[in-house]
Amino acid sequence: MKTIAVLVGSNRKESINLKFAQALEKLAAGRLKFDYVDLVSLPMYNDDDIPNYPASAQALKDKVEAADGVLFVTPEYNRSIPPILKNAVDWASRPWGKNSWVGKHAAIVGASPGAIGTIAAQMHLRAIMVGLGTILMGRPEVYFQMRPGLVDENNDITDPETKTFLSGFIDDFASWVGVEENRSAA
Repeated sequence: MKTIAVLVGSNRKESINLKFAQALEKLAAGRLKFDYVDLVSLPMYNDDDIPNYPASAQALKDKVEAADGVLFVTPEYNRSIPPILKNAVDWASRPWGKNSWVGKHAAIVGASPGAIGTIAAQMHLRAIMVGLGTILMGRPEVYFQMRPGLVDENNDITDPETKTFLSGFIDDFASWVGVEENRSAA
């Protein structure tokens, strides 16, 4: 089973993006193991801290490097990504020459109560992550509008069409993180 480092860009206790990630995890059961990365304990990135690299930043790098793929689950703050997520991206890209993102297969999703989901945040994150060397899955794109009751208290998707679409995303993502394995088998 492939391990996925999951970075949820919200630190709210009732985060809809965490709930969305947990619903995706249920859809991926048996194929992908989600390993949630702690972003809250990271100090604000400061290049002065590189000589005494923080343990929490090293833990982030270790999880990203050990994972078969990365799933970014981002809310949208003022048409961009939240600072907690950008901070994690920056820590994992350092120190110079030890960028943990290079060559890592990844996908970006996000949830919002708004009709356009998290499209602006995802576009910003795509630009950043391509520049850092991740290999991003292009489609399907998931700009998820979280409506009341769409994900129940057990993290199940309640709408059959939405469940089918998101199951298709998980199928594609599972294939994406197994690209090297699939190519060598062909």
